[in-house]
Amino acid sequence: MCGIAGFIDFNKKSTELNVKSMIEPLTHRGPDGEGTLLLNNDHSIIGLGHKRLSIIDLSSNGKQPMSFGHLHLTYNGEIYNFQEIKNELVALGHSFSGESDTEMILHAYLEWGIKAIEKFIGMFAIVIFDEKQNELFLIRDRAGVKPLFYYCKNNLILFTSELKAFHKHPHFEKELDLNAVAAYMQYGNVPTPHCIFKNCQKVYPGHYLKIELNLKNQEQIQYWNVYDYYNKPKSKISYKEAKIKTEQILLSACKYRMVADVPVGIFLSGGYDSSTVSALLQSNSAAKLKTFTIGVPDIGLNEAPYAKDIASHLGTDHYEINCSEQEAIEMVKDLPFYYDEPFADSSAIPTTLVSKMARKEVTVALSADGGDEIFGGYNRYDFMLRYGKKLNTVPYFLRQFIVTIMNSISSDKLPILKNKYNFHNRYEKLKTVLKDPSEKEIMLSLSQQFTDEQMKNIMFKDTAILNNMFQSDELQKHRKSPLSYMMAIDFQTYLLDDILQKVDRATMTHSLEGREPMLDHRILEFAAQLPDSFKYYKGIKKRILKDITHQYIPKELLDRPKMGFAIPIASWLNNHLKEYVQHYINKEKIIRQGIFQWDFVVKLKSDFYRGRKEYDTKLWYFLMFQMWYDKWMNN
Repeated sequence: MCGIAGFIDFNKKSTELNVKSMIEPLTHRGPDGEGTLLLNNDHSIIGLGHKRLSIIDLSSNGKQPMSFGHLHLTYNGEIYNFQEIKNELVALGHSFSGESDTEMILHAYLEWGIKAIEKFIGMFAIVIFDEKQNELFLIRDRAGVKPLFYYCKNNLILFTSELKAFHKHPHFEKELDLNAVAAYMQYGNVPTPHCIFKNCQKVYPGHYLKIELNLKNQEQIQYWNVYDYYNKPKSKISYKEAKIKTEQILLSACKYRMVADVPVGIFLSGGYDSSTVSALLQSNSAAKLKTFTIGVPDIGLNEAPYAKDIASHLGTDHYEINCSEQEAIEMVKDLPFYYDEPFADSSAIPTTLVSKMARKEVTVALSADGGDEIFGGYNRYDFMLRYGKKLNTVPYFLRQFIVTIMNSISSDKLPILKNKYNFHNRYEKLKTVLKDPSEKEIMLSLSQQFTDEQMKNIMFKDTAILNNMFQSDELQKHRKSPLSYMMAIDFQTYLLDDILQKVDRATMTHSLEGREPMLDHRILEFAAQLPDSFKYYKGIKKRILKDITHQYIPKELLDRPKMGFAIPIASWLNNHLKEYVQHYINKEKIIRQGIFQWDFVVKLKSDFYRGRKEYDTKLWYFLMFQMWYDKWMNN
């Protein structure tokens, strides 16, 4: 795992020093070495930079940027099946000087051109410059595990793993995109392909950006699409056969992600996804695997006892990491540096803490993200399938009446319920669900903190609604079901822009490579074609995954309510972080910025501090933006 950055400068004003400056703030992504390459041709100057975290082939043979003839590359990620592809290339007459997957990519491109990426099983953000064809490619993996940003203005193209590198190039113009700010306020992140800055974008997952230097042409081309598999006819396979096949693909995906020349561990929460990964690998390994669990007992975030039971049953070498509430709170002030685009998922805090502790023992950690989106695990799926149709039968006036009552009653006034996991945020979102319980609106309501209408009262200036994958209509009507619709949308939105961004930054903050076995594209391709009943059956979420896991772990060790990494935001904002709120969200700052309407902000603040706990996440979104703004726009 690494950090990459570079440029194409058609003005020919950039230097190698500019490349060095761009990769300098990415040292946390790659502390083991660095390299730069400057290439000058008739049309432009191309700069490639790399910060290395050594995982495979620790020798200098794996150093980047790497060149092979007329091909030059800088790359972040891992190609897990590189040895098999390398063997294929050797049979075709290629010879190699080292053992890295980086060298394999160059040879694969020479042999098959850009279509080589279709052979790759892995996570990657690849930049290849073909000097002979005068073409440069920015390539992103199918699920979007690895980030890849690019900026285009005034005959200058910049690219990088993290936005902070752009600030180091003297010709990067930092202009806030207010449409992106509005999108962040709704989703807690800036949805792909958009970026918080003007003239800046993210490469879509499963796409590559082809840049023809002779003509200065750009074309973004899709090489993989989740809908290609959801739009296929459902498999006629029996449930028994499907379970066997699913287990085989899962095991293959997990084994691939154990390939490394450094120590590897697994994040184990005690839930089904991480337990499945741990069980499959430990049952096929003679050596004890290292597993890691975090707990912050002070705030009631403590999965350690559950994870310990699972680890004990599987026989892993288990590490319990307990942090104090103060340690968690201290991390808040550092979030704007590592999440250099506004980001509001508070579970970034425990994810970063567990990464920090795991790095003391291993250099690679397997995470189990994607199980919910692929096998149907979220509570919102259960809600939609149980109540979606019923809600639509409730008359509009009655639903509006219920919302009116809810608006008059604070979530903190409801006994018993107020102590339930994430209740306050769910209470607030239920109001928007009741207003329009259509399939699309339920997904939007459960994903947004503020509706499109509310945004008109929040933003100081008019903004446009950005296109994102929530608007996709690629799922064919005759293949569409509520479950497939929700999972496909979540795979391209919540998973991509929230979870994967969170895990990438949290792990790389501490120079830890995070790997995602559940996001092996072969799993999605197979699971998308399974009947819905194999995933959700009579109220059982993730049916097939759970049945596989129960072959290794007793059901009674796993059956418990989903916990998640819930931070007590309301409590923190009322106590430890109240000083932050007053400092960053005050009249002088808000009016000077000219981004938000102060009347809305002050009412939200006062309502929250008068007891409307359900507004905690909304206030947190403002706080995270203001802290980001202070870090990256004021400095």
